[in-house]
Amino acid sequence: MVEEKSVQEKKTIKMSETDKMDILENQKCPICLKNTMTLTESEKDIPYFGKVYLFSMDCNNTECKYHKADIESAEQKEPCKFTIDVNGEADMKIRIVKSGEATVKIPRIITITPGPASNGYVTNIEGILNRVKVMVEKARDDAEDEDDKQKAKAMLKKINRVIWGSESLKIIIEDPSGNSAIISDKAVKGKL
Repeated sequence: MVEEKSVQEKKTIKMSETDKMDILENQKCPICLKNTMTLTESEKDIPYFGKVYLFSMDCNNTECKYHKADIESAEQKEPCKFTIDVNGEADMKIRIVKSGEATVKIPRIITITPGPASNGYVTNIEGILNRVKVMVEKARDDAEDEDDKQKAKAMLKKINRVIWGSESLKIIIEDPSGNSAIISDKAVKGKL
């Protein structure tokens, strides 16, 4: 029996003078084992951070929908810790680069630790807070204890007040790979 192999084409899309994206389609998904995985690698130049590589895996199988993404700096970086006090609506636009290995801490609200399903991404403060809102809403909806539901509701109110600029909080990102950053003059960079 002769096995027929399909030709896998790699597409390269030029996004700008410095940014480009490579796409490899119809790859085998590690979860559903079907040839429905799209692999994407792109280069992006982030102001005040430098060149990064963005990687993602997306399964197009409607029953699977596996997704994994990460970000890696083009240059070797030291482990790092970034801290920022968010205290106004203008802070919502501050750029965040978070690798899949980074821990995000918002004291008295949540600590997001990396794991096998942890993703890297480029976002802003508001994007981080919206991700946290989704997690807290899920915890509230899954909670059986009324005290836990009330704590979650209080956290959601605080997060909304921070987004609206009427309350402040601290965000800490710790990354042993050094591939994360808070890109702002307000951010304090330290050693991990």
